[in-house]
Amino acid sequence: MLELKNITMRFESYDKRQDQTVLDGLSLTIPSGCIYGLVGPNGTGKSTLLRLIAGVYQPESGGITLDGVPIWNNPDAKRRICFVPDDLVFGPGADLRQQARFARTINPQFDKARFAELTGLFGLAVDKPLRNFSKGMKRQAAIALALAGHPDLLLLDETFDGLDPVMRNLVRKLLYAEVLDRGATVIAASHSLRELENTCDRLAILEGGRVLYETDMDKIQSTLCKVQVAFPEAKPASFFEGLGLAPLSFEQAGTVTTMVLRMDKSEAEAALRAVDPLLLNVLPLDLEEIFTFELEQAGYAVRSLLV
Repeated sequence: MLELKNITMRFESYDKRQDQTVLDGLSLTIPSGCIYGLVGPNGTGKSTLLRLIAGVYQPESGGITLDGVPIWNNPDAKRRICFVPDDLVFGPGADLRQQARFARTINPQFDKARFAELTGLFGLAVDKPLRNFSKGMKRQAAIALALAGHPDLLLLDETFDGLDPVMRNLVRKLLYAEVLDRGATVIAASHSLRELENTCDRLAILEGGRVLYETDMDKIQSTLCKVQVAFPEAKPASFFEGLGLAPLSFEQAGTVTTMVLRMDKSEAEAALRAVDPLLLNVLPLDLEEIFTFELEQAGYAVRSLLV
């Protein structure tokens, strides 16, 4: 289990008149054996948070522990962690084979057979200079090197940046296998909620240096539904409230009403069928819509956070 308690991190400007507080008393508990998503616009502290967890930065205040053991200034704890940053850096003129040799010098459990398997899956040439790789190929190379090291905690910044849809699906499957087969924990950060949809077990939205919202993905996706219903005449919102439905959103186009409801879709469908509608459709509600409704109900203006 990873625990972050009251983490504060500031970066000083040259004249100290524009010091920036990136993280402000942030606390999180991330269970082992899950894929945990961090979402927020650029500048909300996602990359800084990952570097703190990896032990690259020391927090100004607060503490971070992995299974109860502090990470900062602890080589044994850091050996259990692998961090794949957004801005990838490889050795000058290096190819993948050389990078793998370097990885083995700092990580005795680096698995050469697993590395060969992963580079084969990605279709990467191990003897060609990495400087000639495309952005997506460099991302694939970094992920192959990371997974071959069998980390207990894998930190991924902008996980799917530069990857085409086929490679995104392959990376997702590889991350699922790490969690299911080895019990690893994956923390994936992205500026886009859409990129982490159908990937994470839990997800947190960062804003203003704090966790704005955190939820279990299965739970949140079962608490809201969207329905489209029509009667011979348009019905007011009070009609639906009388059926035990409490619309979070209510839109009408002629006699057709579209609502988002806080209830299981089967319960909503049963309540509406009981009053003989001319039309009844249960519509898909994507993750971005769900988060928007949840956070706006809590009083946040969040549409800009979920781009």
